[in-house]
Amino acid sequence: MEVILLERIERLGQMGDVVVVKDGFARNFLLPKNKALRANKENLEFFEKEKINLEAKNLKLKTEAEAVSEKITVNNYIIIRQASDTGQLYGSVNSGDIKEKLQKEGFSIEKNQVVLDRPIKEIGHHEIRVKLHPEVTSNISIYISRSQEEAESLIKGEVTNAEAVKEEAVNLEEIFDEGAVPESVTEDEASLDEDVNDNEASEEEVTNSETNENLSEEEVKEKSDT
Repeated sequence: MEVILLERIERLGQMGDVVVVKDGFARNFLLPKNKALRANKENLEFFEKEKINLEAKNLKLKTEAEAVSEKITVNNYIIIRQASDTGQLYGSVNSGDIKEKLQKEGFSIEKNQVVLDRPIKEIGHHEIRVKLHPEVTSNISIYISRSQEEAESLIKGEVTNAEAVKEEAVNLEEIFDEGAVPESVTEDEASLDEDVNDNEASEEEVTNSETNENLSEEEVKEKSDT
C-alpha cells in the first residue's frame, strides 16, 4: 500500500514522503495512529494544504521532546530485583518495567517508546534508548541491583560481589584454558617428588645394608670352616 507520511518514521521516511508499506503495517499502525494517509489524489491535496500546520505541530512536539530529554537523561534509574550470587536475575526486566519506573519518576512514557532489544537478565548498568519523538531519542541509565546499597556502588563505579565472582570465574577459566598449573599444585607436586626420592634412597640403603650383612655372615662361616 502507498501512504503519505505525516511525520518522520524511522527506517521509512520523512514527513510528506510517499512510501510503499505492507498492508498490515498500514492498517494496524500507520493509519490508526494518524502517522500516515492513503496515497491518493484527495489526500495529496489535503497534505499540501495542511503541510504548514503539520510542520508547525511537529516542531512544537519536537521542542517539547527535547525539553523532556534534558530532564530524563540527568537521573540514574534504579530497579531492585532478586538475583543469584553471580548476578543472574530470577526473572528479567523488560520494557514494561522500565516504562513503569519512568512513569513513577514523573515522565509520560509508553511501553513502545522504550527501545529494548531483549529483556535484561543480569544486575549492572544498562544504557537504554527512549524514543521521545520521531526525531528525538534519549539514552538513559538503568541500574539493576539487589539492594539500594548495591545500586549506589554500581553508580559510583565500585565492584560488586557479583562482578568479583564473575571476574574470579573468568580468571580460572583463562588459567585452565591455557593449560597452566596453579602455584599451589606445583608446590604439592614438588613435595611429592621429594618424598618419592627420599623413599627410593631409603630402600636403596636398606638393600645395601642387607647385602653387607649377608657378606659378613659368609666371611664368618668361611673362617669357622678353616
